[in-house]
Amino acid sequence: MKRPLIITGVVILLDQVIKIWVKTHMVYGEQIPMIGDYFQLFFIENNGMAFGMELGGDFGKLFLSLFRIFAVGGIAYYIFRLSKDQASKYLIIAMSLILAGALGNIIDSIFYGKIFSESRGGELATMFPSDGGYADWMHGRVVDMFHFNIYWPSWVPSVGGELIFPPIWNLADASITCGVALIIIFYRKIFGKPETKVVEAKTA
Repeated sequence: MKRPLIITGVVILLDQVIKIWVKTHMVYGEQIPMIGDYFQLFFIENNGMAFGMELGGDFGKLFLSLFRIFAVGGIAYYIFRLSKDQASKYLIIAMSLILAGALGNIIDSIFYGKIFSESRGGELATMFPSDGGYADWMHGRVVDMFHFNIYWPSWVPSVGGELIFPPIWNLADASITCGVALIIIFYRKIFGKPETKVVEAKTA
């Protein structure tokens, strides 16, 4: 179990350090170029799923938070069984990345509404505000900040001049995506049937 714990712990720590820095050092909607104009920090928050997708309303938000908690419990148990059964290291690493990403966003949903003040344009958020935060437990918003500012060439049909990848995302989203990608890339090594050796019967 050492490898899953290390992967999960490192990803969650980095994810939360970045989110807390962005939340307390950037005003909502602020953009900071990182690699020219092609990659930037762009601070937004969302109420829903990965890459800024939404699941509307207070009920939808509560449902999503509860679903994430149950899903994380199932993933954690699955990783425990994989480790006990000495399953493929690729699958263990992939599932650990998915678990870390899910936990990273769950932390935002559960705690951020209580431990941060509201993020507004022109005003930085503060940790542990005296008024108790901007939302109830499990109703916090997920902090996103990474954005590719790269556009399709104008001559490309239908999408010319539009962003190639519009979503704004965070490290937790990237961790989940990498975990899924690992499963796809190493599918044969993870789920391939073991080779069977043909044993020739000895003739007397």
